[in-house]
Amino acid sequence: MSLWAVLPAAVPLLTATLCAAAFARPSLQRGISTVGAIALLLIAVGTLGAVVEGDAVSVAFGDWDSPFGILFRVDRLGAAMILAAAVIGAATMLYGNSGADAAPAHPMRRPLVHGVLAGVVGAFSTADLFNLYVWFEVSLISALGLLALGQRTDQLDAAFKYLALNLFGTLMLLAAVGALYAATGQLQFDAIGAALQRLPDGTALVLVGALTVAFLFKAAAVPLFAWLPASYHTLPTPLLALFGGLLTKVGVYAVLRTFGDAFAPAPDALVAALGWVAVATMLVGALGAAYHWDLRRILAFHIVSQVGYVLLAIAIGGEAGSSAALFYTLHDMIAKTNLFLIAGLMAASAGSFDLRQIGGLYKARPALALLFALPALALVGIPPLSGFWAKWMVLRAALADGQVAWAVAVFGVSVLTLYSMMKLWMEGFWKPHPIEGWRPSRATHPRAWAACLLLAGITVAIGVAPQAFVQYTQAMAVGLGATP
Repeated sequence: MSLWAVLPAAVPLLTATLCAAAFARPSLQRGISTVGAIALLLIAVGTLGAVVEGDAVSVAFGDWDSPFGILFRVDRLGAAMILAAAVIGAATMLYGNSGADAAPAHPMRRPLVHGVLAGVVGAFSTADLFNLYVWFEVSLISALGLLALGQRTDQLDAAFKYLALNLFGTLMLLAAVGALYAATGQLQFDAIGAALQRLPDGTALVLVGALTVAFLFKAAAVPLFAWLPASYHTLPTPLLALFGGLLTKVGVYAVLRTFGDAFAPAPDALVAALGWVAVATMLVGALGAAYHWDLRRILAFHIVSQVGYVLLAIAIGGEAGSSAALFYTLHDMIAKTNLFLIAGLMAASAGSFDLRQIGGLYKARPALALLFALPALALVGIPPLSGFWAKWMVLRAALADGQVAWAVAVFGVSVLTLYSMMKLWMEGFWKPHPIEGWRPSRATHPRAWAACLLLAGITVAIGVAPQAFVQYTQAMAVGLGATP
């Protein structure tokens, strides 16, 4: 038994409860939230240290035999995702305490934020499909509450769309889990994977396919992505960054766990279908980003596009594909969160998120221009930043697998990503502000800058010294599918 397996989920749950109890005391609530975020970060580091040598940590509740026991299990894959989530949680909360975002405070905001973190981290910690569904719903309910907190018409509309569209994914996931249990009598990843091998190929294909479709809904893959750009842009900046960095990655993690671990080797037909879904997701996301003018919508579509890269790596499979998928996911979580936070600083300085209504930021805020350039170039894949190595690993895995068309798609979508990042740069930083005599806001927001610099430093560190990260992801890939 190891508490490292359960503490990452328990801490944000406890923090959310205490924050809710301090409903009428904002200063106390802020202190509890800060301590909880720091505690989660420290525990995430400890969990990573506990599994870095290869042995997963686990703890079971209830003394029930499989499939009824509640089992938490964290391996190299789960530990890396938990640490990334903890870093993002800490950075967005630091930004939220800076005053850079003008959204009015609400006493339920902090409890729901920690509820989102609990759902995300719990999904990375669980060892069975049913509790994965439960943690999905914890994050969904908390996210829905955050979407509706502002009570503006556009926020309520976004919350309704988010709820209505995600309900389909929720029902699909629950139905798929139920069908798998009915067919195999198992729920835990290691046991259900072995049980599927004893079923007819056609039955296994249908069951795993249904589960994959449900996970793709949560990951915002094409054509199941509409809920994301329809809702995210209404959120305050720190919440937008939290959502952008975390929520779709739970779906991506579930697909990687399905294809690379629990149900490996996946049916060939399903793998091929996933690859072309990934290509379509990359392309649609990049085109959507190129079309829009609102910073938040552009970056929301980039979430979709980057999900496609990870799904493509999962479809390639093998140790190279799984390693590339994890590396790309970690890079994207950090870079994407930072871009949303920086977009908030741009809007705070220039007075709008609409690129047509802002400009002149390079002259007025050169440091902000440099800060933006780091995650933007990382997203494009420019060396020596983290995105270069992430895309190189995907490209290398695709070519080694003989998937030339997929490799070409990776390169082509990267060009489209470069176009949209250049659009952001030219419109937001280079061109003059449309209002003659405009002057930027005098507010400095040092905490917001600290959060952005922290994430930018991680992006640069991964890019400059990628060896340790690559070795870790390769070791993770080798360990996938191992019997606990």
